[in-house]
Amino acid sequence: MTSIYIDADACPVKDEILRVADRHKVQVYIVSNGGLRPNHHPLVENIIVAAGPDVADDWIAERAGKGDVVITGDIPLASRCIAAGARVLQHNGEIFTPENIGHILATRDLMTDLRSANPLMQGGGKAFTRADRSRFLDALEREMRAVG
Repeated sequence: MTSIYIDADACPVKDEILRVADRHKVQVYIVSNGGLRPNHHPLVENIIVAAGPDVADDWIAERAGKGDVVITGDIPLASRCIAAGARVLQHNGEIFTPENIGHILATRDLMTDLRSANPLMQGGGKAFTRADRSRFLDALEREMRAVG
C-alpha cells in the first residue's frame, strides 16, 4: 500500500499533498520534531520525533520503501529513500531519481565545502513561487499514478 511521507519542517506544500492524497486515498505521515499544528485529516498521522539532527530523516528513511512517495528538500534523505525504492519529490516539483541523485548529492557536498572555505560566500534559496506550487502538484499527481 502506498504512503506519502512528508519531511514537514519548512514544507510549503502540505495542503497540496493532502488534496492529492485525498483523491488517491493514501496514508500521509507528517514527520517533524514539533512546532507544527497537528493536522486532523483522517488520512494523516502526525509524527513528532525527538529533537536532534536527522531524527525526522531517520524516521522517514527507516519506513519509506518501494511504492511510497517522499516529499523533502533534504538531499541526503532523498538519497536514502531512493536507495530503499521510494519515489522522492522536492517541494518545487523536481524529482530525485536514481539517475540524478548522485550528481545532486555531490554538488550539495561541493557547495557545502565551498561555503565553509569562504565565509563571504552568500547562499540562499530562491523564493517559492506559484509556478513551483503548480509544478509540484503536477509532479505529485504523476508519481501517485505511477505507483498506483
